[in-house]
Amino acid sequence: QVQLVESGGGLVQAGGSLSLSCAASGSIFAITDMVWYRQAPGKQRELVAAITSGGSTNYADSVKGRFTISRDNAKNMVYLHMNSLKPEDTAVYYCRAECFTILAPVPRPYWGQGTQVTVSS
Repeated sequence: QVQLVESGGGLVQAGGSLSLSCAASGSIFAITDMVWYRQAPGKQRELVAAITSGGSTNYADSVKGRFTISRDNAKNMVYLHMNSLKPEDTAVYYCRAECFTILAPVPRPYWGQGTQVTVSS
C-alpha cells in the first residue's frame, strides 16, 4: 500500500505565496514522476507541474515563472512553491506519484486526497 498526503494549503491574498508538500509513504521501492494537479469548481483536473526522478520539470503555461516544483528523493516528498498567486489559482491541489512497490514490477499512479488553496482578490 502507498499513501500520499498533501499539506500546506490555505487562504492567501492575491500576490501572496504558499507552499505545498506531499509525502509518499508505504511499500515504495522507487518513485519516478511526481506531479501536482489542481481542480477548480466546475472545471476539469489539470496538470500544474511535474518533476522526474532526475529533476527535469514541466509546468502548465498558466503557472510558468510563478510556481516551482521540487522533490526530495530521500524523503519521498514533492513540493510546490507558489508565488504571485492569483484568484484563478484557487482550486483543490492534488499530488500524484508513479511508484514502484515491492509487489508491483511496473510503476502505478497513486493520488493524495487533495488540499484546498484559496486566493482572495
